[in-house]
Amino acid sequence: MTESPPPTRMQWMRPFTTRVFNRFSRHFAGWMPMFGIIEHLGRKSGTTYRTPMNVFRYRDEWVFALTYGADVQWVKNVLASGRCTLITRGKRHELVNPRLFVDQTRSAMPTPVRQFLGLLSVSEFIHFDEPSA
Repeated sequence: MTESPPPTRMQWMRPFTTRVFNRFSRHFAGWMPMFGIIEHLGRKSGTTYRTPMNVFRYRDEWVFALTYGADVQWVKNVLASGRCTLITRGKRHELVNPRLFVDQTRSAMPTPVRQFLGLLSVSEFIHFDEPSA
């Protein structure tokens, strides 16, 4: 990632999301469309973490909009390990090859999501591959 985008308009919500909403949403995020739980290992602690996220399929990849930017712990953890597990719609997917990118047009997102992310100034994303079975 070569350019550094401006901070998103979501930064002020990060403490609430981390301490309150994530604890609640872990109960349903692994079952709902457009949501998932990312299981990843802490790069320093080795602890397994479960982070609820919005997730989208784009071609043969999985894409996550980084609503708080790329400087968050789960992103650092998956970049360090090169992998994570996604649980979505009740199924587990092993994901590899994480790639950060900036896209001001948000082209990998469905139209309503693209418009909403534009209002929030979200332009950073992470793509993952799912190895063939």
